[in-house]
Amino acid sequence: MQTTPGAAGVVLAAGMGTRVGADGNKAYLPLAGRSMVSWAVEAVARSTHVSRTVLVFRRGERDLAARTMAAELPHSVVELVEGGDTRHGSEENVLRHLAPDVESGAIDVVLIHDAARPLAGPAMMDTAVAMARACGGAIPVLAAIDVVKTDAGGRLSPAAGTLVRVQTPQAFRARPLLTAYRLAAGGSFEGTDTASCVQSFTDVAVRVFPGTSSNLKVTFAHDVLLAERLLQDEISRGGTR
Repeated sequence: MQTTPGAAGVVLAAGMGTRVGADGNKAYLPLAGRSMVSWAVEAVARSTHVSRTVLVFRRGERDLAARTMAAELPHSVVELVEGGDTRHGSEENVLRHLAPDVESGAIDVVLIHDAARPLAGPAMMDTAVAMARACGGAIPVLAAIDVVKTDAGGRLSPAAGTLVRVQTPQAFRARPLLTAYRLAAGGSFEGTDTASCVQSFTDVAVRVFPGTSSNLKVTFAHDVLLAERLLQDEISRGGTR
């Protein structure tokens, strides 16, 4: 029996693949000999802080998710939860699934990661969970150095300020996270990511830590080729991330 709180690591794989050109769920596209989703789930499961790993599957794909995990990650215990119609709905569903253990204190942090980011390694998961435990919430970001603005004459110039691109994994203390999603339930709120709901409905401090340029989100067809190349490079170097 678990005597100390642990983190739950969640991978969201309930979306479609329209922009990437996939006929169905892009999470199951092959990358370097395995499905994209299995790379993301493995990184979460290998985190030293994660004691439970959950895969959120798209409605109607439970068997596909179960077969993929059994074939590609046979030594990992992965719980399956049906997703919703939106990202926010999928997060609501998985938090409802985890709620009893959040309320009992068995789960102290929930980490949320996208299946479409197969190159984030266990070290990034560890950083997110550790920072969430210390501060309340943690998200990886990259400086948005390629953003420009236009003036009245249509001339381009670099955008001033400290704009960033937000990545996953994102991690939060479990009880405030559950509270945020319960407060959002039944309304019209649809957050762009987990942090947006936490910031809208709680006063939890969300801290940032450095993301990586290799932690790309597979969105378009060329991203698949790039992600495969990067994964093949990792495999050739010994498979560490």
